[in-house]
Amino acid sequence: MLDDDAGRWILEVDGLSKAYRSGDRALSVLRGVSFRLAAGETLAIVGPSGSGKTTLLGLCAGLDAPTEGRVRLAGEDLGLLDEDGRARVRNQHTGFVFQSFQLIPTLTAIENVMVPRELRGERGVERDARQLLEQVGLAERLDHYPTQLSGGEQQRVAIARAFVNRPKILFADEPTGNLDTETGHRIVESLFRLNQAAGTALVLVTHDAELAARTRRIIRLRGGEVVGDTQ
Repeated sequence: MLDDDAGRWILEVDGLSKAYRSGDRALSVLRGVSFRLAAGETLAIVGPSGSGKTTLLGLCAGLDAPTEGRVRLAGEDLGLLDEDGRARVRNQHTGFVFQSFQLIPTLTAIENVMVPRELRGERGVERDARQLLEQVGLAERLDHYPTQLSGGEQQRVAIARAFVNRPKILFADEPTGNLDTETGHRIVESLFRLNQAAGTALVLVTHDAELAARTRRIIRLRGGEVVGDTQ
């Protein structure tokens, strides 16, 4: 299934399976998952708890290695890379938004947003970080620490941080899972607005049917297998 048209396909998943050892037997979490995602496309992965959604997301992002199958991310076969190589691909091409905001508590909002590019040794990133925080409605909260921000504000900082590297693909794992409905709607609007403006591909894991419906394509998992793929 993997091909050489890297310019079109930002993510290619071929026969992906994942099993873990549990005592003397293997526990299968994913079985034979295959799909491709074009640059700029949006995809939701849905399914009941334990269906393998977060495991699939981690494999697609190179955070874990499959038992079988291959992943090509931004044209690179992750199975041919060591951990440093996979980290390089993530740093160059991906952004992440998680259910837990994962902000650094000792840094202000703007400093948290600047971190990914500062780790790459870049200078002059404050202007971009400030602009992104303004775009998510936090122009007045730049110098506040995470403990001084609400849950929704912390997630908006996390979204701004995810886009500061100008990623080709964004992975979001239950981005509204820890938020009330009204706050979750505002987060969704911020996420999709920035995503559309940047032309970033999106892979979104969610239990929220309304949120999933915002994407162009929905893959449904059950028992670690694809049981639906609608576009």
